[in-house]
Amino acid sequence: MKNIFKNLESVRETRGCVSLALIDPDSKNDKSLNKITNIISNSDFDAVLLGGSLIMDDKFETRAKQISENIDKPVILFPGSSTQITKYADAILYISLLSGRNPQYLIGEHVQSAPKIFSLKMETIPTGYILLNGENISSVQAISQTMPLPEDKFEIIAAHALAGQYLGMKAIYLEKGSGSKDTVNSNLIKYIYNQIDIPLIVGGGIFNKNIVKKIVNAGAGYVVIGTAIEKLQSKNKLKEINRIIHGK
Repeated sequence: MKNIFKNLESVRETRGCVSLALIDPDSKNDKSLNKITNIISNSDFDAVLLGGSLIMDDKFETRAKQISENIDKPVILFPGSSTQITKYADAILYISLLSGRNPQYLIGEHVQSAPKIFSLKMETIPTGYILLNGENISSVQAISQTMPLPEDKFEIIAAHALAGQYLGMKAIYLEKGSGSKDTVNSNLIKYIYNQIDIPLIVGGGIFNKNIVKKIVNAGAGYVVIGTAIEKLQSKNKLKEINRIIHGK
């Protein structure tokens, strides 16, 4: 057992916040995958999230292998479904879509994936996923057939986060979904941070240091960087973002 989450929590305690690089293992990144892994390896990320809402071909396993072999960081699955599980990962965010009411994403996918996770002896990180409304209909919303929570309803969102904590989840993941033009409201992050005792993971629309400062200062424990990497920003820019995440 590698104790991935325990080690990341140690990073959070010592560095102030954890930086997670998100890679979507879909065909759109095939030509740039080696460059993406090189950028991540040299930009002071703490771990890699691997997954997407929908993989359009049968090459998920192949790409996961390529990523794991080219990155000297823990690889954590961030699956869109029970089909996105591979031996080429160290742990998995065991996600329950708290913001929706579709039983398939509250427990159905978990039942389907549990035997494979057991056979792989993979570490699970129970995570409550809360999707917030953005300008566009996100992939998560379309595929899960669930409605996001309105971002201005702080009390309702906090109740969902607390429910996740009381169910024994180790973290709460807040985001507006892929393609969002903006990130989670920093006032909401601060509000939720003061309500719960487990760390907040915040992702979506994070692409510059000013956004990162607001998120970290509001109380995010983990910050997910995806689009900025896919746009192949320079290592220096990503290092600058990670210096802020790590409180430097």
